[in-house]
Amino acid sequence: MSRPPNLPYAAPGHMPVTTTFTIEGYRIKQYMGIVRGLIVRAPTISQGILGGLKSIIGGQISAYTEMCEQTRQQAYELLIDHARAVGANAIVGLRYDASEIAGKGGGGATEVLCYGTAVVIEPDTQ
Repeated sequence: MSRPPNLPYAAPGHMPVTTTFTIEGYRIKQYMGIVRGLIVRAPTISQGILGGLKSIIGGQISAYTEMCEQTRQQAYELLIDHARAVGANAIVGLRYDASEIAGKGGGGATEVLCYGTAVVIEPDTQ
């Protein structure tokens, strides 16, 4: 699927994605449905130890921040893959959702869901 022309934020090979429900200068030609990317991740043992120590003394837990950022990026990439698979060339209404999943013995994981509406857009000629 080729990228829409004249979108400065849509580099070759990239898909326009927005939290809004329109893309200025373009019209939605077809709605392809809801698309999503889902990742479930648990911290490593070292991240858990460092995070536990930081929670006692306070401050930013950079090991967790890095893990969360990587997880969001992976969920976003899965979202893009899903949109391409259904034939879309853009995504509108992007949202993220996250929740904690408790495991046995108190261990837990975080679920990150990235979702939006896959669409086919074309330049608005009116």
